[in-house]
Amino acid sequence: MTFTIDPSIDPVVLPDHTQLPESDGTFVKNFQEHPQSILLTDSIEPVLQKIHSDGQYAIGQDSGIYWRMTEPPEKGAEAPDWFYVPNVPPLLNGIPRRSYVLWQEFIAPLIILEFVSGTGKEERDKTPWKGKFFIYEQVIRPAFYGIYEVQTASVELYQFVGNQFKLVPANERGHYPIEQLGVEIGIWQGQYQNLELPWLRWWDAQGNLLITGSERAEIESQRATKEYQRAEQERQRADRLLAQLRAAGIEPDL
Repeated sequence: MTFTIDPSIDPVVLPDHTQLPESDGTFVKNFQEHPQSILLTDSIEPVLQKIHSDGQYAIGQDSGIYWRMTEPPEKGAEAPDWFYVPNVPPLLNGIPRRSYVLWQEFIAPLIILEFVSGTGKEERDKTPWKGKFFIYEQVIRPAFYGIYEVQTASVELYQFVGNQFKLVPANERGHYPIEQLGVEIGIWQGQYQNLELPWLRWWDAQGNLLITGSERAEIESQRATKEYQRAEQERQRADRLLAQLRAAGIEPDL
């Protein structure tokens, strides 16, 4: 049997990230979402840069993942609050990504995180072809899916195993391991920016908190201040000793 291509029939050209809407026009749910995303990204970046020495990875923050063609186009996308995709370029054709298009790149995110503002019903919806949980589990299929609830200071982490999501049990620290990255995720109570809240954060496999650039700078500043104070105390002690010696008629050999 011989197949021929009719030259009069135009080939199907699927849209890319520059031709699809980058937003569905909805508001960010609360004032915590933006700093929460920055906190996660800032603190995990050194880990990802070490894993991806070639810089080939992408992080999406409230950005669309297109998984099917619909009209309007945004109905065929989910917009996780935070996600990470390994082994893909951060830029496409030299421009920043507007969205992540599965039919263009095929690699599923390793982690998808949702920040719950309401009851969490939407994030746990298993309605076939409509529910967010169903689409993540059966279509997009990230290795891990996390649901973070700030009001209850809790997180559920699911791992994709055997064609379905299974709950990951917490370890002895109350964290959830993500072995592919050598990190854990969990809840940290503290102040970030000017908000005192339970935050979703990363730790390394030994349980050390992964800090942000600003936290690192603050630690270095405090260390420098302590070093200065210690040196100043040593100088003052030396000055007192020198004064005592001179009072005793002894001129030390400086």
